[in-house]
Amino acid sequence: MSDEYVYYFTRPSGPGEQSTRSKRRATLEAIKSRGEPVMESQLVVDHTEVDGNGFLIGGISAGAEAIDELWSQIRSLERRAKSRDIEALALEEGSEGARKYMLSVESRELRVQAAKLKNQRTDLMVNELDERCGKQGFQFRGTLTAE
Repeated sequence: MSDEYVYYFTRPSGPGEQSTRSKRRATLEAIKSRGEPVMESQLVVDHTEVDGNGFLIGGISAGAEAIDELWSQIRSLERRAKSRDIEALALEEGSEGARKYMLSVESRELRVQAAKLKNQRTDLMVNELDERCGKQGFQFRGTLTAE
């Protein structure tokens, strides 16, 4: 079990050396030769979510960025909780009981955080759907007949 810290980063692009933000997060090691990390964008992920080049696997689609961002965080929290559960199962109760307990507590807290983010994501999705429906308005297609 190991957590990785990944960040978006800025890199020069184009003639005026104007900076652009990366589309994917990466580890500090991967960012070194590419640009400057955006420290506020730090995300803790499970090591299984980082590819061999140090980049977070998967990306954010162009559409609903906030919803995709939350999904990425939820997935990471759940994977980190699962890693801790797996490690705890491998420990012996007697000699490693304290470590097993701490892993259990960490796992539970990560799952609580994931549940909160799921609620936020659901709210965002509902709001986005409401906005889409509101823009289109109610359109009735068909014919009413009285019988």
